[in-house]
Amino acid sequence: MRPTPVPALAAVVTALAVTMPVAATAQTVPAAPESGFGGGLPLSARPVTTTVAPGVTLTSMSLGAKDADDYWTVHVYLPATIDGPLNTAATALGPEEIARRVAGAVRDKGFEPRVERVSTPAFADRPAGTLGWTVRVGRYATGAEASAALSAIRTAGFAGGTRYTAQDGADRRAPQKVHMIRVDFREFRGTVGTEFGPALNGTEKLTDLAAATGAVAGINAQWFYNSAPGGLYVKDGKLIGGATQGRAGIKITKGGRAVDVDAYTAHVTLRAGRATVELDGVNRVPGEIWNCGGIGGDQPTEKAQHDLKCTDDSELVLFTPEWGVPPTGAGAEVVLDARDRVTAVNTARGAAVPAGGSTIQATGQSAAWLLDHVKAGDRLRVSERVEDGRGRRVALTPDTTILQVGPTLVRDGRVSVNAMADGVIREGDDQTFTYNWTVRANPRSMIGMDRRGRLMLVVVDGRQDGYSEGLGIAQAAELMKLLGAREAMNLDGGGSSVLVTRDGGIVNRPSDAAGQRSLGNVVLVRP
Repeated sequence: MRPTPVPALAAVVTALAVTMPVAATAQTVPAAPESGFGGGLPLSARPVTTTVAPGVTLTSMSLGAKDADDYWTVHVYLPATIDGPLNTAATALGPEEIARRVAGAVRDKGFEPRVERVSTPAFADRPAGTLGWTVRVGRYATGAEASAALSAIRTAGFAGGTRYTAQDGADRRAPQKVHMIRVDFREFRGTVGTEFGPALNGTEKLTDLAAATGAVAGINAQWFYNSAPGGLYVKDGKLIGGATQGRAGIKITKGGRAVDVDAYTAHVTLRAGRATVELDGVNRVPGEIWNCGGIGGDQPTEKAQHDLKCTDDSELVLFTPEWGVPPTGAGAEVVLDARDRVTAVNTARGAAVPAGGSTIQATGQSAAWLLDHVKAGDRLRVSERVEDGRGRRVALTPDTTILQVGPTLVRDGRVSVNAMADGVIREGDDQTFTYNWTVRANPRSMIGMDRRGRLMLVVVDGRQDGYSEGLGIAQAAELMKLLGAREAMNLDGGGSSVLVTRDGGIVNRPSDAAGQRSLGNVVLVRP
């Protein structure tokens, strides 16, 4: 059984200045799937807080513990249709009818399968309910034993993988290692902002970026695709990454002293003479719209879908000097100087971006449009507009940074996860992604601000059985609320989750076997 939380928890909570009902943590009560931790954190040891710099602290916490209810199992994959082939099945869960058909076939081969229902918690834009059904076989003490059983099941004609049940995302008392940087601006005189390497089109390790800038602490930031950050990215008032329209983001102003979580859209417009057209993207590979949510013509959807690559064979994409070396390929492009004067019109893509200037690459029908409407010597007008969730224009001052990641976790002090709007619940029948990424436990990184105006950078380790399992999105949201967040948003996670301090180096235990990943961009606390 799980251990009861440590004694004198009230004193610990007071020291952390977080909101955790002491009665709820003294004896954790079973909770519904949507209740996350059940209203209180199951601390298994007294948190340890150290001072990183004046006004900057690091708190490390251990939650829960491994017990006899945690085991490895074989997870049998399901076909997409009731009569689909079993040896090439690829979905982790599906309708009960298909799950029971597969379970029957597994049983006929001499195994003892279980059919289990997977539930989703209630999100801000989706009620709680059944996501699907899984088929599992066996209970094993180690991953090696489960892998051996999986080999036998595959030999019998089935597809599958192994799972550790403490990582199913429904265990409030699963082992967790939580690390939190808190920045109190009443004492800290520095700033909080973002950084990337020599170019957006390239990745760097957090420890290298932190060391190069003299940062006292830092955390990973946006998703990255094709070695570049994905989604709206405004750095120091300059838009250098196009938006996944309507997806969540966090706006940082006043050097980190003001943080606001919202949904953002961005529109970049090109005017050539009397003709006007909206650009499809900023600083990304034309035709590849990671996370979808484009402006039109994208396939298979124009709605946000996390980690899905949509495509569009006719696009206009702006490249700024921050990008580095632009991609090459068929199509057309124009080269603009610092005053948006056209210095070249090319019938192929890949020209260097001039200092202070830009290039606009075009593919498909958009290439024909560009060649028809622009000639060397023209003065073009490129304008941009970023809007919040209410359609209000966001002023892009030199003090404005926006990172679009998501989903939202906490808004105005309340758990508020926009799972559908943020695309972390997939469209269509196959909910494997939703199950693996949103419901199941994973390493998570989060950013927020507490009720006292202190910035919070939080990492929870995961995918490390018996040490730290990670969190589902609903649990991540409740964790941030219990830590005192008034506003909070999910950052890139999984193997990207990493937290560093100036003197301690990497604070957490990244889940990749090779250690910390190279990243698209990061958030740094600088003196």
